[in-house]
Amino acid sequence: MAAKLKIAVLGATGYSGLELTRLLLRHPLVDKPVLLRRPDNQNSDPLKKMGKGRAPSENGNGEINLADIFPALSGNGKYPLEPLSWSSLKQKGVELLFLATPHEVSRALVPEAAARGIRVIDLSGAWRLKQARHRAIYGFTDADEVTAAELTRKAVYGLPELNGDQIPAATIVANPGCYATTVILALAPLLKSGLVDRERGIIADSKSGVSGAGKEPSPRTHFVSVADNLSAYALFAHRHLGEIAEQLQLRTEEVTFTPHLLPIPRGILSTVYVRLKQSTQPAKIETCYRDFYKGKYFVRVFANPKLPEIQFSLNTNYCDLGFCLAPDGERLVIVSCEDNLIKGAAGQAVQNMNLMYGWSEEAGLL
Repeated sequence: MAAKLKIAVLGATGYSGLELTRLLLRHPLVDKPVLLRRPDNQNSDPLKKMGKGRAPSENGNGEINLADIFPALSGNGKYPLEPLSWSSLKQKGVELLFLATPHEVSRALVPEAAARGIRVIDLSGAWRLKQARHRAIYGFTDADEVTAAELTRKAVYGLPELNGDQIPAATIVANPGCYATTVILALAPLLKSGLVDRERGIIADSKSGVSGAGKEPSPRTHFVSVADNLSAYALFAHRHLGEIAEQLQLRTEEVTFTPHLLPIPRGILSTVYVRLKQSTQPAKIETCYRDFYKGKYFVRVFANPKLPEIQFSLNTNYCDLGFCLAPDGERLVIVSCEDNLIKGAAGQAVQNMNLMYGWSEEAGLL
């Protein structure tokens, strides 16, 4: 039997990091992941912010067990979080590092990983954007601008349904954003076919569960703010707009993207509105989608007129697509749904790993 792939995860204490860890623990082709944390720092380590003095996840020896933070893992042994050490990763034979870390942390760590020959799948937005005008929203300050520019050029945008031919050879895979995944998959077939009248604009109206905002609490994500409420945010200024534009080769002015916060834990529903160049029949639209995603296991195209719902894709790696065409044959509405923590983050990261190592895309995801 071939040796299993040795992997590590930095950021398992977040929502996406936890989902990623759970998927990797049951993956048949990888070793139990090495779980990492950044070296102790009262100001930057989220574990230290959980309480005064010793974090509640620490025992008397200063060890941290992920199962103490997420009791759902209890009863299956210990899941120690080790301080990040490049020499230790080399000693353990780690070949692939998953980063479920803040954008600026991933931006700083990937150059070191690349220099040491460790492949990376980054779940943050640090390496997704090629164009400086789109990347400016993150405000990155690179210690070595030349190296950062080279790694930005090499990084592959990890949307398997679009870039599956580039991912196997990649050393850095930039996992897509959750909103961006739903919108890009909804629009890619139509734009490639030339059916969309781009001059009349594209509207993407997206709604996400609260876990999409991450684990760090904020006034917007407190229960009192979210419960029995629906709110729009980051109009014309959301970080995923640049991803959508770059991957679909659109100008940002052609897309109006409005994200909303739903009072549910997880899931995304994006409603995308386009005008077609000429009157078209529903059968042609459905054929366009089915031909484009033929053989793409994790995109489910619903037969017209059935539409996806958030609950259909929860806890799966599927992105579900459906559409409705107006009687005039020119106004088209596409509905795209996914679990933001799976297809929108952790599941897609595992799907990318499977491609990188020549395995079935479905491995560990069904």
